[in-house]
Amino acid sequence: MMDPGIVEEMQRYGAMLERRGLNLSSHSGNMSVRRGDRMFIKRRGAMMGYLGERDVVETGVNAFEGSDGDASTEVGVHRAIYQGTEALAVVHAHTPYAIALSLLHDEIVPVDDEGRYYLERVPVLDVADSIGSAEVERRLPPVLRRCSAALLRGHGTFARGETLEEAYKWVTVVESICHIRYLVENMEGGAVERDG
Repeated sequence: MMDPGIVEEMQRYGAMLERRGLNLSSHSGNMSVRRGDRMFIKRRGAMMGYLGERDVVETGVNAFEGSDGDASTEVGVHRAIYQGTEALAVVHAHTPYAIALSLLHDEIVPVDDEGRYYLERVPVLDVADSIGSAEVERRLPPVLRRCSAALLRGHGTFARGETLEEAYKWVTVVESICHIRYLVENMEGGAVERDG
């Protein structure tokens, strides 16, 4: 039987992602938590903002299991992050401003004080297939060892943490950085440097 605490936590953060508009569509994005050698991940095709108990799939951290077929298409990426980092939670969201800027920049450098307080930069990975590919499984974990969050060009934010709350925080920080940078880039002249 599924641990109700894990389900409730995933429901809470899935609803928060939905309310804040941090996923472009109702069924996009995914999240997981690690407990020892087990991983609990959003079911493939489930609505992030309305997760039920059956929308959380249990599988192994160290190897493919039959339940992987029901899990998010990103299950291999989550597994690789757990194997390659100290993460105990992962959130992936299709964050609109971050996706937009990832199409234009190789890294996102914050222009606001709050953004710089949290992150010096947000790396952008350019991969041939950004959705659940072996290339993402290989290239993303080393980046997330160094950084709390990263972007896949045109696909969205991956963030890791010790808890879902921490991973969710990094998703919101990245989107805030990108939102402010987008606004500044689209002001008169598109300048991103401070005057004076």
